[in-house]
Amino acid sequence: MRNVKYLYSFIFVFLGLVTLSVSQFALANSIQGIRVWPSPDETRVVIDLSGEANYSYFTLSHPHRLVVDLLDTGVRTKLPISVSDSDVLKKIRKSSPPKSGTYRLVFELKKKVSPQIFKLAPTPKQEYGHRLVIDLPHDESSSDSGASSSSSAAQVARDASQYQGNADIVVAIDAGHGGEDPGSIGPGGKYEKNVTLSVAKKLAAQLNAVPGMKAVLTRKGDYFVNLNRRSEIARKNKAHLLISIHADAFTSPQPRGASVFVLNTRRANTEIAKWVEDHERQSELLGGAGQVLAKRNNDKNISQTLLDLQFSHSQKEGYTVARDILKELGKVARLHKKTPVNASLAVLKSPDIPSVLIETGFISNPTEERLLFQSSHQNKLSEAMAKAVVNYFEDRPPEGTLFASRKKARKHVVQAGESLSVIAQRYGVTTATLSRENHLNSSTLRVGQVLVIPSSHTNPIVVPEIKNPVETEVITHTVKSGEYLGAIANKYKVSVAAIRKENRLRSSVLHVGQKLKITVSLKDRPLRKHQVKRGEYLSKIAKDYGVSINSIRQANQLHSDQLKIKQILIIPNR
Repeated sequence: MRNVKYLYSFIFVFLGLVTLSVSQFALANSIQGIRVWPSPDETRVVIDLSGEANYSYFTLSHPHRLVVDLLDTGVRTKLPISVSDSDVLKKIRKSSPPKSGTYRLVFELKKKVSPQIFKLAPTPKQEYGHRLVIDLPHDESSSDSGASSSSSAAQVARDASQYQGNADIVVAIDAGHGGEDPGSIGPGGKYEKNVTLSVAKKLAAQLNAVPGMKAVLTRKGDYFVNLNRRSEIARKNKAHLLISIHADAFTSPQPRGASVFVLNTRRANTEIAKWVEDHERQSELLGGAGQVLAKRNNDKNISQTLLDLQFSHSQKEGYTVARDILKELGKVARLHKKTPVNASLAVLKSPDIPSVLIETGFISNPTEERLLFQSSHQNKLSEAMAKAVVNYFEDRPPEGTLFASRKKARKHVVQAGESLSVIAQRYGVTTATLSRENHLNSSTLRVGQVLVIPSSHTNPIVVPEIKNPVETEVITHTVKSGEYLGAIANKYKVSVAAIRKENRLRSSVLHVGQKLKITVSLKDRPLRKHQVKRGEYLSKIAKDYGVSINSIRQANQLHSDQLKIKQILIIPNR
């Protein structure tokens, strides 16, 4: 009798397990994770799935919600997810499904939006699997910003500064990749998206220090911007030039050096160029299915002939500025190609803005990967690019800009608070020249006084050397016993709110071993210590940490380069 009882129990458990297995097997898909990427223009939600999404969706109001039903899908991720840094999204939670086997996600919204939802297949190298991407535009008008007509691009309205002849030359700087798209990943595990942003910010700082120039960044943080949106940002800011910053990669680690790519819609002229084209298409998948500019529908009222002429002019000017950039880069870095490389790349396909794509080096090369993340090397690259851009526009100044006015005498009406030295710096002349041309007996000026500004084309424009630009680095902090959020924030000289936002923390409670990503200023990063091992020497240690030999000498007050085994060295941040 007891054996019969055990037999029934076994059958009951077995049937339960079979039923559970069958029910799990019936669900052909599962949610592996949900990632939220807010950016200035939209909030992107990426749902990682084990298989291709089979979905439907609808929106609700009072309050505003987006409801997504995933058919034959289970879940392996934590919900709900609270979102604090998005302009439109508050929370992602589950809800009662309409039928068994369907998983219902509810996106609680702050206002009405027009969501854009699409599926993405796994990437060729399996960096990502099946995904369902949901784009929530922050502004209704931004959802169709890519459809702006070419007529508006062709006719850029003049502002008062252009009529006065002192308008800035605007350079749009595009940091490649970002957000869920890391770009290429070096053998040391470093991401292309981080070096491109760092170099882009440094280049912007260099150009902004030149009177008559203004830099605009297509992205200022770690988020993805659709390829067509990058050119739209340049156009919206009336840019005279678009520079896209990247770090090259190839299938083998041998290639090294910088390259500059220009648009040629016919064909890529090198194997590397073909690789870059394929990589851009892959990045489009990694970051999302942003429409390629070449596929956009142009305004039918615009003459195709006019567009072709504009496009031809942009290509020609892009090639010219690319040669200038290569000339300056060659003075501070190795070049992979000494002439511009042709490739058909979406970010270059703006018919009205000359555009170039700069590959700062090969992140797939171990030596160059370390070099690209050295602050001193990034400074050299950005300064070289800035010099090339200034030289280009000095030879070809756009009409109505301060650069163009420098080549002819003009008049300046003294404003309140202006001094002779300030006016001289503004127009790129010396105070002595201003005094001589205006017969001034002293440097005292009065408001409303009219000064003649002589031509200064004989004095080349100098790119100022920026000392210690603000630089940041993302570090990983592992929580130790007794640590709390406030103490960690004080240690790295950042705010508690910044740490919570970067790590999407829903509370201030931490657990031992938890890893936190913290963006710190390099000057505030805690000093590192290194214990000398057998066979190590000063230049090797400096190279490993990406700092100069002299900085280690100074930090440790070394009187010679002879090191002892187990000697403790302070490694400076710069």
